[in-house]
Amino acid sequence: MTATAPPERATAPGYRAGRTLPLRVEAVRQLKRRRTLVMGAVMALLPVVLVIAFAVAGGSPESRSGRVTLMDTATSSGANFTATALFVSAGFLLVIPVALFCGDTVASEASWSSLRYLLAAPVPRSRLLWSKLAVALGLSAAAMILLPLVALAIGTAAYGWGPLEIPTGGALPAGTAVRRLLVAVAFIFVSQLVTAGLAFWLSTRTDAPLGAVGGAVGLTIVGNVLDAVTALGHWRDFLPAHWQFAWADAFQPTPEWGGMIQGSAVSVTYALVLFALAFRGFARKDVVS
Repeated sequence: MTATAPPERATAPGYRAGRTLPLRVEAVRQLKRRRTLVMGAVMALLPVVLVIAFAVAGGSPESRSGRVTLMDTATSSGANFTATALFVSAGFLLVIPVALFCGDTVASEASWSSLRYLLAAPVPRSRLLWSKLAVALGLSAAAMILLPLVALAIGTAAYGWGPLEIPTGGALPAGTAVRRLLVAVAFIFVSQLVTAGLAFWLSTRTDAPLGAVGGAVGLTIVGNVLDAVTALGHWRDFLPAHWQFAWADAFQPTPEWGGMIQGSAVSVTYALVLFALAFRGFARKDVVS
């Protein structure tokens, strides 16, 4: 008995699954959306608001505890101002663009009843998710880069180009400070991958974009609350929120990498699990909208 070859799957002439929904097309679609433009404006305006606040207050606010903090040195130089802008925004504001871009991306297509038409194009489900996830993460990274870039430009114009004064004593040369700022931004992005994973997974589970975005933000806030419960002891080490300000260790004469390495490992681990759940669940989902 001779073995027969399995029948080939019929496809349209010229069809290539890898060419469907190119990243360029998806990126242009997302860049033109109003929420992208609004979020970019918010990131760019925050440093302006901070400069105005310091001008009205007559300089950096003084610490009531008697201990010098990063906020106390905000007006020392453009580098100090940029580090302060990251400090005041890393805990919550930078969570918003990640949750928005990753949580809105699939759920919005479902709410517009266009998701089924994309899949009927036909765009393979894994290809659709990869394209949307890559663009969402790219926009999230762009938002995180935009804020310190604008802060450095405005801070330098307002307070001058100079070394970064370390609250605990000493200073970093301006060039070294800029490199450390890049490290800080990179770590903040990695630490927010958990929020990205939550938002993206929820986006594949619901047809309500606000539900996915709000759910990711809400669970991130819950993580911050749990981290404040000192009774949890070492269990807090498994919370991504516990390491969200580990980037401050980069602004030391001799940077300490332990906290950032642990925080990155925790964040990436959670994110990979959540991304895997999103792909697995969406592959089996009955898409009707």
